[in-house]
Amino acid sequence: MGKYLVIVESPAKAKTIEKFLGKNYTVKASVGHVRDLPKSKMGIDIENDFEPNYITIRGKGPVVKELRKAAKKAEKIFLATDPDREGEAIAWHLSFMLGIDIKEKCRVEFHEITKDAIRAAIKKPKEINMKLVDAQQARRILDRLVGYSISPILWNKVKKGLSAGRVQSVATKLIVDREESIKAFNSEEYWSVHASLLNKLSELSVYDLALKNNKKIEIKSIEEAENIKKDISENDFIVESVEKKVKKRSPYACFTTSSLQQEAANRYGFSTKKTMIIAQQLYEGINIKKNGTIGLITYMRTDSTRISNEAKEELSSFIVENLSEDYLKKSVKKTTKKKTTQDAHEAIRPTSVLRIPLEIEGSLSKDQYKLYKLIWERFVASQMADALYDSISVKVKNGEYLFKSSGSKLKFDGFLKIYSYSATKDKEIAEVQVNEKLKSKNIDLDQHFTQPPARYTEASLVKYMEENGIGRPSTYAPTIGTIIGRGYIEREKKSLKPTELAYIINEIIVNYFTSIVSVDFTASLENNLDNVENDELEWKSIIRDFYSPFKEMLEHADKELDKIDLTEETDIVCEKCGAFMNIKHGRYGKFLACSNYPECSNTKAILKEIGVHCPKCESGQVVERKTRKYKTFYGCSTFPDCNFVSWNRPIGRLCPICSDVLVERKTKKIHRIECANKECKYIEEINNDEKQEA
Repeated sequence: MGKYLVIVESPAKAKTIEKFLGKNYTVKASVGHVRDLPKSKMGIDIENDFEPNYITIRGKGPVVKELRKAAKKAEKIFLATDPDREGEAIAWHLSFMLGIDIKEKCRVEFHEITKDAIRAAIKKPKEINMKLVDAQQARRILDRLVGYSISPILWNKVKKGLSAGRVQSVATKLIVDREESIKAFNSEEYWSVHASLLNKLSELSVYDLALKNNKKIEIKSIEEAENIKKDISENDFIVESVEKKVKKRSPYACFTTSSLQQEAANRYGFSTKKTMIIAQQLYEGINIKKNGTIGLITYMRTDSTRISNEAKEELSSFIVENLSEDYLKKSVKKTTKKKTTQDAHEAIRPTSVLRIPLEIEGSLSKDQYKLYKLIWERFVASQMADALYDSISVKVKNGEYLFKSSGSKLKFDGFLKIYSYSATKDKEIAEVQVNEKLKSKNIDLDQHFTQPPARYTEASLVKYMEENGIGRPSTYAPTIGTIIGRGYIEREKKSLKPTELAYIINEIIVNYFTSIVSVDFTASLENNLDNVENDELEWKSIIRDFYSPFKEMLEHADKELDKIDLTEETDIVCEKCGAFMNIKHGRYGKFLACSNYPECSNTKAILKEIGVHCPKCESGQVVERKTRKYKTFYGCSTFPDCNFVSWNRPIGRLCPICSDVLVERKTKKIHRIECANKECKYIEEINNDEKQEA
């Protein structure tokens, strides 16, 4: 037992840090929070100015006992929990339980788990930051007041097991509102006109119709498009202007929590939860061959893009030595920090740029490697020179019509040499001269239809929440996990779709707790929490201001809201007792239950047939099913007698090459028919009419 005790949150982190500090230090883990509000009741004394009643979390008794035993033997205790509000609150609770004076310099903070960072932090302990603690307490108590006050009303008026939350209800409303916009959307036809023109050397370029009499033109029908085509055929195409210049494309800033979640979702299809789990592993430490366990990235919950001077210096040397000075960013553009940015931490970056992804790939899992490579490349690219493009923009006149075309060719790759995810394909157009007459090879008329707004994905929802100040980096993934887990939202491929339950809950919240789901109100609360942290506001004043109108809403809802019966009658006969079955709502969606309950407890799943016979047993129907995480898959209606299953929708035909099942594969980039047999490469492209129908 070392004479100094260091307490961190996770056992994995404890093992890593203990190796760095040596035999004089013992490192223990609290395994997250040890003290919190009780689960069985509100735990807030509303009459006594909202005083919280904290208790030891159930199951944490042995952990607390072990920490107290170690604390008695230690000469000095260091509380090294995570460097954010939640971590500061855990340190405060630990100080209370271990009898550490609140004024004692016991708090140790580091943003990366490396030998140098840990040892430097231990040398500079400080007092627990009570403003951070108070901001966390305010958030915790607000969330408890909302959740434990509204949820019982939902249980009484709708059904048990439902919940509402200060942030989760806003997220649910955003998804419901988007779905309503999609349903209300009326698609409109429009047309575009494209001219394939030849220059003097018979080199072909395509020009798009942009203006008529110097005004933007909208073409609503085939008749209008044909008339324009006729007008164009009566005039010559004359080059009006040619503009050549060098365009710059600047690298992205380093990752924040939300931008990492978005890029990992777009690039690899990672959920926000998966991204944060992998990032936590990279932060806490990975056993690297010949180097031991070391933290590979800085702290992963941050909304700052700042990089330390030391990291910049190491990176600049790396770029010059491995590429050349031409690839080094020449000047640093000052970025304006958003009002909501905490900036207490750096951006997410590798702890050392010298740990090149390819060189440590053998020590990482496949997903760890993907995420680390993404973070490493983004970091390196952030301090690299702009990519340069030779661009050309040409305007061609035809009577009262103006056509445009533009192209570009990469001149200097700059940061794209490293951050290949951002590469743009060259688009070249033939060289022409002003006043040159171009020869028309073809005039194409293309039909289009306006598209409804897209459903939110996890990435786009996180982006909206961040831009509008809803929640914080640490809350994005848990919020999305909660609304999916409660059955309010389901995943359809990568999209988030509201369930019927979401509509019911959202209507209640909107009608009776309007301010709770107001984006502006939620963002202003977050701003007030920041003001507490910055010592500009007393934390209980936020709760007092919130609770008075909230209490009135609760009383109104409890009095006026009628009980909602979710039961739906059907003409389906129960095969066990002969009574009719009813449709009920369960945690995992709708199901059939006998109306003769409790005398008969027969239940059945509701199967959504897709009109295709099972390709395996042929007697059953292919039905749409959901996993417990609401991911759609397809199976046989006779399961478990037939175990046919497919993630992609079978279309009712067999592959003409290998006779396996043909399925419809639909992703963000792909929409086609293909063989379910991965070794068979048979593919059918889907035409535009079929895509529109789908």
